[in-house]
Amino acid sequence: MRLPKFDYVAPKTLDEALKALTAGGEGCRLLAGGTDLMVKMGHGLTAASLLVAIKGIEGLHGIRFDPSKGLSIGAATLIAEVAEHPDVLKYYPAVAQAARKTANTQIRNMATLAGNLCNAAPSADNAPVLLARGAEVEVVSQKGTRQLSLDDFFNGPGQTELARDEILTQILVPPAAKASGASYQWISPRGKVDISAVCVGVNLRLDGDVLKDVRIALGAVAPTPMRATEAEALMEGAKWSEALAEQVSAKASEESRPITDVRASAEYRRRMVSVLTRRALEEAHARAVENWGV
Repeated sequence: MRLPKFDYVAPKTLDEALKALTAGGEGCRLLAGGTDLMVKMGHGLTAASLLVAIKGIEGLHGIRFDPSKGLSIGAATLIAEVAEHPDVLKYYPAVAQAARKTANTQIRNMATLAGNLCNAAPSADNAPVLLARGAEVEVVSQKGTRQLSLDDFFNGPGQTELARDEILTQILVPPAAKASGASYQWISPRGKVDISAVCVGVNLRLDGDVLKDVRIALGAVAPTPMRATEAEALMEGAKWSEALAEQVSAKASEESRPITDVRASAEYRRRMVSVLTRRALEEAHARAVENWGV
């Protein structure tokens, strides 16, 4: 795999990066971990005349947690750091679980969580659980700063709401409500060395014995990571039961829009949506029960 020629800059500040991105024009690409971008360039799937590396920008590193505000993950933060951070493990175990399941050790120590989202692969491992947790992203340009719900971030395979002159600076995950629980479930043909064939994120809250704020997100079964809103509606305001979980899982499978490719058939993916959604609902409910007294 031979890379084409390109120019390279490594700004030290966000302002310098924004100026380089604007001046670079259509051929400019941001470089974080490079685990997707460099492979695509090597295979001629994307082109770049200028790479703007952001890993050296100090302000884009780090994970911060505030009990009242939630979790902030800087755009240059490695997936491996997310997987092992004590606050993520304690307060956002499903987010840590998704990070641990991403690719392999070498990639997790190169790739960033923000890059995993910006790559906008339908099978992005971290997208479903962040969607389920109601995450937002902060994006910055020379014109200013704005926040986007992750629900509105993905437009299609490899396509997001990011404008060409914008940089995603951090991922924001709200604090967990009392008596809430989340789960991430996945399946892959070759375990940790392959992209997920199906992945599911679930978040829900208990209000007494009633289910509230149910969010079910699916990956690798549509052109973008998606919410199974009809399945959510079946569970919202209802009481937990095994029969209800089975019904909701079947509805999530119906909502999915999978294709057949080298990793799995559409039929297999639909079946696995039902299986993994059921597992995720059960784990999220169990965690919500455990968190009742928190």
